[in-house]
Order: sequence, then C-alpha cells, then structure tokens
Amino acid sequence: MTIYLQCGEARLALARPLVMGIVNVTPDSFSDGGYHASASTAIAHARRLIDEGADLIDIGGESTRPGSQGVSLDEERRRVLPVLEALAGKAVPISVDTQKPELMREALAAGAAMINDVNALLAPGAIAAVAAGDAAVCIMHKQGDTRDMQRNPHYADVVAEVEAFLDQRVRALQAAGIARERIVVDPGLGFGKSLEHNLALLRRLERFSSMGYAVMVGASRKSMLGSITGRAVDERVYASIAAALIAAEKGAHILRVHDVAATCDALAVWQAVRGTEQA
Repeated sequence: MTIYLQCGEARLALARPLVMGIVNVTPDSFSDGGYHASASTAIAHARRLIDEGADLIDIGGESTRPGSQGVSLDEERRRVLPVLEALAGKAVPISVDTQKPELMREALAAGAAMINDVNALLAPGAIAAVAAGDAAVCIMHKQGDTRDMQRNPHYADVVAEVEAFLDQRVRALQAAGIARERIVVDPGLGFGKSLEHNLALLRRLERFSSMGYAVMVGASRKSMLGSITGRAVDERVYASIAAALIAAEKGAHILRVHDVAATCDALAVWQAVRGTEQA
C-alpha cells in the first residue's frame, strides 16, 4: 500500500524514495557553508537542484553542524524568507529547516509546505505553530544540542531509544491534531551519535519505516562517511550515494541530499533493477 505525505497543497506519493535537495543559506554549514549565503545564489542553487530532479527543497538559515552556535531570529528570518518567497508555490514543495516557532509560523504564512525541525517541535509553541493548516512536519531525534552533541554520545540500545523518542513525539503531534499523513520521522544520523550508532540505525532502518510514517534520512556528506572512507567533505559524493541507496533499500521515503543529480541517477538504476515504476 502506497503511503502519501500531505505537504501543503501537494499530496506526495511515497511509492518511490523522494529526493530532497539541501539549500543552506548560511556561512558555516559543514558542507557548503558560504556557497549559497546570499538570497540570489541560494535561489539559483535551489532552481538548479529542481532541474536536476529534486522532489522537494529544504531551506536552512541556521547551521546545525556539531559545535555550531545559534543565530538570532532576525538573522535567520533575513536569510530564509527571501529565498522561500521566491520559490514557494513554484515547481516543488519547499521545506524550511528551523527550530524557532516564530519562524515556523512566518514560513508557513509565506508558503512553506513543510517544517523540518531537528528539535522535534520541543520548543515551547512549536507544535501549535504547525498544527493548523496542512503542511508536513519532520521531527528528528538528537541527543544533546549542536554545541556538544558529538562529545560523548551514549545509548544502551540506540535503535530502541531513537524509536521510542520518535514514537512519543508522534503521539504528541497527533494529540495536537496533526494528522499521520503530515508527519515525517528522521532518526537523526550524526546528531548525538557515534559511527557505530549511525551504522546501527542504518542497518535497522526498517524499524522506523514499520512505524507507519514517512521516514527521512540525511547521510549526505556527513562525518560518518568521512570516518569510513577517510575522505574530506567535498570528496564524499560516492559514499553519500551508497548511503542513500542503502537507506532506500531499507525503507526510507525521503532522502535529504546535497548531490541531487547523482542521487537521482543512482535511484533510477536501483528502481529499474527492482522493477518499480518511476512516478
């Protein structure tokens, strides 16, 4: 049975993995910080990713890399809203990656079709900010905060603990009136996890897809891939593609990536071998 994601005005079929292109409007993101820090370059980059086959675009104005410091609401608003306003309602649904309820409300009013929150809507007022309307929302697991989350992550059973957290948050969202069809869960690779924790989550990703919600995975260019391959951030395209295909094979519905064209090509071959139709 095909799962659908209500993403603003769009109802997205998840019969195949969707590709979400990353647009960081930041000077300090781990992979592409500074490359698209102005509205004009970010908009051009987003349009390029759409041309390459992105099904969604995710705009972020605050880096969440390990050790990063937050930015003010005004600064994040200045970075994100002009890009969103130029893209919303056009070719594909636009997601906004933010932890701030105030910006969530403003982004939704400006046409965002999804809120992607690494803080799982835990900030006071965050659930209320997205409950009304029909935008999708992605809740992610992390341990600690961005400043110290990678210092010494510890779990007794990382898969069980991440699953329990996401289940609890999903229940909170549904209790607030957010329908199942609007909810995406993300196990949060690299957010308070060691290499072994990340690998365990990928090995057992089916546990999350069996929860009955859309699952998003973001492994693109992350340090876990550098640990495995020994390659620098800008040399991790091939490893990123491998991780994306593994995630797809294990049930991920949305792949959040930097390298859209390469990911789409790899998925096309994967789908052809599996005999599945491309939507």
